[in-house]
Amino acid sequence: MTSDNPLNDRLDDDDYPAYTMGRAAEMLGATPAFLRALGEARLITPLRSEGGHRRYSRYQLRIAARARELVDKGTPIEAACRIVILEDQLEEAQRINAEYRRAAAESADRAGSGSA
Repeated sequence: MTSDNPLNDRLDDDDYPAYTMGRAAEMLGATPAFLRALGEARLITPLRSEGGHRRYSRYQLRIAARARELVDKGTPIEAACRIVILEDQLEEAQRINAEYRRAAAESADRAGSGSA
């Protein structure tokens, strides 16, 4: 995670294609200004195509949609962005914890069956 990319934008197969700012805003039911505001709040950093055009991945659009839900409910945009970042970090921590617990249980099972 870097300061200019707090969500460590994920660029895997699920994230393509990447959409232009206008198309991304249309898909969100928002304006390009809203996407620029999310960028200024450091929630999402547009990807750059080979031609230098800004593009947004599906993952970024999911994040932007969550921020939009909060803003539509009256949450200031800076606070909405911080909430979304914290939610993303919590989700990642829960995923890592579940993987750790699963690996620990498998290890304990192997150790228990090997000593009998």
